[in-house]
Amino acid sequence: MLSRLPGGCSYKESVIKALKKEKLVRTFYRDRLRTYRLTAQAKAQLTAERPDRFSFYLKGNSDTNLLKGEITRRLRLYQIAVVYVNMKLAGVHIFRDCKPEVFSPSGSPVSCIEEPAFYSSREVKDMGLEAVKIRGSRMAGVLLAPSGIFPVYNNGGALAKWENRSELRVKALIQMELCQRRLHCQYQMNDVKALLFGDSMELAYQILTNGKEKKQNYFILDGNYEHFYYLTNNHCGEVLLRLLCNPSMTAELNRILAQGLGGPKSNWHIENDAIDRNGEPVLFGYFFDLPRIARFNAALGLQEKGGTLVCFDFQCDVLRRYCNPTVRFQTIDFTKFNRRFFP
Repeated sequence: MLSRLPGGCSYKESVIKALKKEKLVRTFYRDRLRTYRLTAQAKAQLTAERPDRFSFYLKGNSDTNLLKGEITRRLRLYQIAVVYVNMKLAGVHIFRDCKPEVFSPSGSPVSCIEEPAFYSSREVKDMGLEAVKIRGSRMAGVLLAPSGIFPVYNNGGALAKWENRSELRVKALIQMELCQRRLHCQYQMNDVKALLFGDSMELAYQILTNGKEKKQNYFILDGNYEHFYYLTNNHCGEVLLRLLCNPSMTAELNRILAQGLGGPKSNWHIENDAIDRNGEPVLFGYFFDLPRIARFNAALGLQEKGGTLVCFDFQCDVLRRYCNPTVRFQTIDFTKFNRRFFP
């Protein structure tokens, strides 16, 4: 994960060495997993210099302060740390002094989220007794953006077992607290979508192909969330996350893709974002919305109909292997897209 942080490799190595020498960071090794931990001296320095930013995490009985040695707890903290990196590199606010305390026990100080902000699962639980309902959830946190509300998950490099009831309680709590109470002026119930990170596109293929056969993946595809986006834990994922948080930029990309096509056909039995000259559906699948892709592919298979799926070049191999032979593909060059939209 250090390789994704800003700066050259030699620079980051020298920073780690300096932090170790000053006894601010130490290496912890157990169960063949090597991690870095802040020392008591480092925690004291951070909370003294920036209490508004770090006290919540580095004081008291929080799991980020009193770290446990169990492999499961350490892996969860690592996966949440990866989500933090994704968010930070995508321009999402992660520090408590840079975002409104939406989940404060006393209520949200704002009625509208103007800039994307990520709140960890622990910050969500800060709202009080209601948060007991999300105990047992795999959620890493919640992303609030102008484009919607996104409970965020990180599968890392492997398929994960989902506890459907816990995750449905998360969705119900978010809809009640944010859509009906704290941020009801901005969000509607259908603005709650889900976001899943994974280490590779191959993992997305496993989810799509095994989803109906293995109960641990069924939660993603069985309609609990109409939209469940899959992004990778790398530069491609952080760029798409930046796009996902920006409705106007997404609309511009859709406008470009829709050139030469007819408008979408509403209330049709096949998911679509446009209609081609042959009257066949076109789906803009570049956000890799897992349930939507599955519905599109299934409908075309049942109707024995052709259609076009628009995706990024790095997503195409997985989709070709997954989709019916009648599905055609139009790819977006990721490098050119990134250069144009995020110069």
